Amino acid sequence: MNNIINFVVKDLHDKPRIDYYLSKKFEKLSRSKIKNLILKSLLKINGITIIDPSKKVCAGDNISFKIENEIKYSLKPYDYKLDIVFEDEELIVLNKKSGISIHPGAGNYDNTIVNALISYNGNKLSNIGEKFRPGIVHRIDKDTSGLIVIAKTNLSHEILSKQFKNHTVDRIYTTLVWGKLRPRSGRIENLIRRSSKNRQLMEVGVSRGKKAITNYKTIEVFENEKIPTFSLVECKLETGRTHQIRVHLSDKGNNILGDKHYKKKFRGIKNVDKSTVDLIYKLKRQFLHAKSLGFDHPTKNKRLFFESKLPEELNQLLKKLRNT
Repeated sequence: MNNIINFVVKDLHDKPRIDYYLSKKFEKLSRSKIKNLILKSLLKINGITIIDPSKKVCAGDNISFKIENEIKYSLKPYDYKLDIVFEDEELIVLNKKSGISIHPGAGNYDNTIVNALISYNGNKLSNIGEKFRPGIVHRIDKDTSGLIVIAKTNLSHEILSKQFKNHTVDRIYTTLVWGKLRPRSGRIENLIRRSSKNRQLMEVGVSRGKKAITNYKTIEVFENEKIPTFSLVECKLETGRTHQIRVHLSDKGNNILGDKHYKKKFRGIKNVDKSTVDLIYKLKRQFLHAKSLGFDHPTKNKRLFFESKLPEELNQLLKKLRNT
C-alpha cells in the first residue's frame, strides 16, 4: 500500500526549499528520497506537481505526497568480469563496458558494476555514500563506456569527491555526432536542469539549473555522397552534470549517434552506402566513450592519468566511415 501525506504549512516565517523543509519536518524522509518523489511526480504543492527540489515553500501552502512502501533489497554479488586498469589499497580504476549500469536502481538491483565489485572485492569499498552505491565517486551512463574511479576507503572517497567538486579531475570523452559542429571547436557554458517534460532526462535551462561547462574540438569530419555527415569530437569536461555532453551537443543540433533519448532521426537514407547504414543501425549503444581520466591520488603525492582505447564496435564504424 502507498501512504498519502497531506497537510497545510503553518508557522513558517522564511521560504525554505521543499526538499530541505520536508527533510526537517519528517525524520525518515531524506533529501534524496524527496528528490525521488519529485522524479516520480509524487509531490504536489497546492495541487501542482513539483518538478524542482529547489521550489520554495510558503506559509499556507498545501503539500501532498505519496510514500511508496519500500521493497527491501540487499546487495548481491554479480559474477561479471571487471576490466581493472589500476588498483591499490585506496582505489580501483575500471574500464566500463557499455550496457551495464554503475549501481542498483529501480528495475535492476542485481546486475550492475556495484554488484560485480561486491563479488570481486567483498565489502572492501567505501560506505559513506548511499546504501546501494558503495565506492561510487562518480558515474557514467549505462550506454557509455570508459574509465571510472572507485573508492575502497572512506578517506579516498572524501578526497576524490572533493576533487570532482572542485573540477580538478581531467575527464575527456570521444563521441561521434550527426553533422558538423559550428564552430568546429569551442566552449559550451550554460545551465542544465531536469526536463520539464520527462523527469528522467535533462535539458538546458534559461534561468534555472546547475552551471555546466563542456570544452569540445572536432577531430575528424566524415562527409561524402555515400554517407551521412558525421563529426568525431573530443569533449573535455569542466563540470560533470547528468547527461552533460549529451545535452550540450543535442542543444547545438548535433546529437550523439546511437543516443536513444537525445536522438535525431536518420534522414537521406536512399543515397547512402547500404553497408554503412547497416553498421549505424546495428549500433546498440551511444557513441560516447570516457577515454581519459586524471586525478591526484588521495594519499600519495602524485598525479594519476589513465587512457582507454575506443571499443571495437565503435572503431569498426569509424573504419567503415573512413573507407566509404
